[in-house]
Amino acid sequence: MSNGKKVSYDVVLGLLSLTIVIFAAALFILCKRRQIKADDEEEGETNIRVAKLSATSYSLMEIDAATDGFNHRSIIGKGRIGTVYAAVMTKGEFVAAKRIHPRLVLNNAGFGFSSVLKLLSLADHPHVVPIIGFSEAPGERIILMEFDGMLSLDFYLHQNPDGATLLDWNRRLKIAVGVARGIEYLHEVVSPPIIHGCVKPSNILVDVKFGARLSDYGLHFLAPHEKQGLLGYVDGEYWEMGKTNGASKECDVFGFGVVLLELLSGRKSDEQGLMVERALPLIKEMNLCELLDPRLPIPSHIEPLVRLAKVALACVGNCRQNRPSISQVVGILSNLETNL
Repeated sequence: MSNGKKVSYDVVLGLLSLTIVIFAAALFILCKRRQIKADDEEEGETNIRVAKLSATSYSLMEIDAATDGFNHRSIIGKGRIGTVYAAVMTKGEFVAAKRIHPRLVLNNAGFGFSSVLKLLSLADHPHVVPIIGFSEAPGERIILMEFDGMLSLDFYLHQNPDGATLLDWNRRLKIAVGVARGIEYLHEVVSPPIIHGCVKPSNILVDVKFGARLSDYGLHFLAPHEKQGLLGYVDGEYWEMGKTNGASKECDVFGFGVVLLELLSGRKSDEQGLMVERALPLIKEMNLCELLDPRLPIPSHIEPLVRLAKVALACVGNCRQNRPSISQVVGILSNLETNL
């Protein structure tokens, strides 16, 4: 081959190689741009989903109109954190509006109320009452929650004369399982985890099918040292010196154990914790006849109630480090429910 032809061949080969390199680089850049665009679109869709789930901010004027000026006839409940009103929003939605007590608003004046409520409102589970909105104004903090005419477990167990008979043993076990699953969702699924802070019958709503739903979760920051309504449902470690807020997963498990004792006995916990003190030796001695709600007949197949009592004992009879996790509790109760 002549030198001229050899040079031409080398030039063509070099140009071809350069073309291939440029084409590969262009293809890589194009694919990368498409990937970035897809990631941006996916992130945008995620943001949209979060925005749809996040609580809506309402003006105080809107809440005032929805509750007929916070009319006392609209009150459906009162608690340690606030007063609950039935509210009808502009589009006809029927919701529950919890108006935080003024002294608690003043005590938490610098706290990021709206940020916390937006985070809590992302909770989405069949055994958790959704937070759908809030209102923040000078001297006012209001939380809007879904409301389907549900009544509290406290009402069924301790206020309604016919409530005890409506809650037979099977329904009580169903409620216990539902509450446990709701707590498990808040503790182990939500990120960051949500500590309920005050698990008790008045914060457990029961629907028409006797399914349980947790309310007032994550609001312990509003009244961490408010003893009224909290004593009897939190462990001794909650009040230890040096702790700014004793709420924890273990404390929620203790509260759940007290709820189990109320379901079993039909008796209401008191601030001195006397029901727990009375129940523990009865469970240890397996003297359930003295523990169980006298308004219901003792079932012939009592083993599920024995297991339930033992779970309650583990929840309230141990210190925090020896207490079972709520996931362990859910595992036991789910097996009981399956075997019924």
